[in-house]
Amino acid sequence: MPVKWLLYWQPNAGITVNTQILTEISQCVESSINGVKDGRWKSTLIFYRPITRDQSSQNDYPKDLLGVSLPEQPDKYYFVLRSHRIVFEADSNIQSIMEKAQSYKARIALTFEGFQYQLGDFQLKVGKVALTAHAENLRGIAMEVEYLPLSSLDKSRQVLEDFVDILQEIVSSRSLPGHFTHIEPNFSEYSLTDHYSSQHTSLQYATVMTQLLTTLRN
Repeated sequence: MPVKWLLYWQPNAGITVNTQILTEISQCVESSINGVKDGRWKSTLIFYRPITRDQSSQNDYPKDLLGVSLPEQPDKYYFVLRSHRIVFEADSNIQSIMEKAQSYKARIALTFEGFQYQLGDFQLKVGKVALTAHAENLRGIAMEVEYLPLSSLDKSRQVLEDFVDILQEIVSSRSLPGHFTHIEPNFSEYSLTDHYSSQHTSLQYATVMTQLLTTLRN
């Protein structure tokens, strides 16, 4: 599976992200580097909390369960347990099973949604981040950069760094109030190898979700 980096927009102090910034970034991809629009993109993340019926069972269920659905894996659903350093894959019907079992309920749901672009050996996805219940309210901006030829994290690192640097320069030339940030999780802590997989992508989304929710609270 090709290596992906997930970046999120870090606005300058006192600035709130807005649709104008997202429009300008999309124009950079389309006009400045000639990205070819190639369909839509949508990923969802859900922060679950356990449904406990008595105090004694409170510690039986992890409290930091994150669920991730990815467009490239429509039949799968991914869970991230940050406190246990675990990422695991399940069938997509696990959500309905959880609902029927009444073990967990959705506390916060975020949607990452926008367009994807082809650019030579790269595929870019650019879009908004919104609370699923209030999809019209922009809460953040995200960009997924995928380098199609390689599935090794180490071997693709320099190419991705150089490409992201070029993107940052193009975006900064428009004097937008902020910049993209990439935080690479410690994949080895989650027993994830150098060979890239959907579990790596899920962990990146969980990391970005945590950052965005922290920003929103502040």
